[in-house]
Amino acid sequence: MPKKVVSAVAAGLLAASFLTACSADSTGGGDGRLVLGFAQVGAESGWRTANTKSVRESAEEAKVTLKFSDAQQKQENQIKAIRSFIQQRVDVIAFSPVVESGWDTVLKEAKNAKIPVVLTDRAIDSKDTSLYTTFLGSDFVEEGRKAGDWLTKEYEGKDGTVNVVELQGTTGSAPANDRRAGFAQAVKGDPKFKIVASQTGDFTRAKGKEVMQAFLKSQPDIDVLYAHNDDMALGAIQAIEEAGKKPGTDIKIISVDGIKDAFQAMADGKINVVVECNPLLGDQLMDLAKKVSKGESVPARVKVDEGVFTQEQAAAALPDRKY
Repeated sequence: MPKKVVSAVAAGLLAASFLTACSADSTGGGDGRLVLGFAQVGAESGWRTANTKSVRESAEEAKVTLKFSDAQQKQENQIKAIRSFIQQRVDVIAFSPVVESGWDTVLKEAKNAKIPVVLTDRAIDSKDTSLYTTFLGSDFVEEGRKAGDWLTKEYEGKDGTVNVVELQGTTGSAPANDRRAGFAQAVKGDPKFKIVASQTGDFTRAKGKEVMQAFLKSQPDIDVLYAHNDDMALGAIQAIEEAGKKPGTDIKIISVDGIKDAFQAMADGKINVVVECNPLLGDQLMDLAKKVSKGESVPARVKVDEGVFTQEQAAAALPDRKY
């Protein structure tokens, strides 16, 4: 090949490699805006839909370029998304882990690429806390404890066994593990509370109904339902009504989240109490992302303010409920 042609080819290859590098850089904030890669669990519930909306709207307001991925409740999809974010050289990666375990390998890849990671909503069980910068979210153990505290007060001074069925969240997820543990801690001091059945409803309304139907067939005497989220509780209400029982009266219902549909069910007397889990984390996430991208110090744990709502409070709070 003539020298001139070789030189031309070499120059072309050099230009191509330069363009590729520039393209990668522009993905990582070439316009000066922070680029945040966010790997969401999915859209399994009203809570999650509100959470996604909060992140999207807050990113727009904060002038953050958001690269969003929906994992459809599959860990392998989240891992692929995180690897894609690393390849795109985003400034910060945030994700709400589908399950607690199995993240070390991909998070080490992010660490090696010097991309800070923010956990949102759910924690992971890794012993290496250097793999993420901070965790923004609720205290799920405390949520379970609040649910159990309400139950113990509701039956304070009353005799007789109280049979409880439990609709758990997705198996292996932080909220399912922690809400179960917190609830158990709160009721273990009183032997009258018996958890007679406990099964996952995957945080979905359809599965909540299906599992509650099975509980009603296998457990002739159910006093209380404890659901790890509102969507499962709402599905269970359908099953209870179809079985000819009155939710909120024949079977008391405790739920976690605080979506509008649950507040309406409380106002209608079908849910007795809801422990709030606030999904509106967008503003706090954008603030943390900007700080960690600059190398600023942030707390290892950032909690969200949340309350407990009873039927009496639900009707008054319903018109202003944002999710």
